[in-house]
Amino acid sequence: MANKRDLKKDINYVLGDIIEAVYIWELANAEKPTKQSEAIIDEAIATFDELITRVNDRSVEDKKAHFKAINNDLESKGISLIDKINKLK
Repeated sequence: MANKRDLKKDINYVLGDIIEAVYIWELANAEKPTKQSEAIIDEAIATFDELITRVNDRSVEDKKAHFKAINNDLESKGISLIDKINKLK
């Protein structure tokens, strides 16, 4: 990992792309209910808030391990959200 700024950008891009994918699904499926898709967007926003809070935590001793854990969480939560988008009907 290069630095904190790159991690913040990665979080923003990944979760932003997921939210954009949900909006595209909603436009393509305008006749279907959107409660599930709105829940995915809400979860993506909550994940963003949580990860950014963790990135900005200055009380961490081992920053490299801390940022690596955040990056791993971003990857796992991103995959989970993408799976939920793919399961939308």
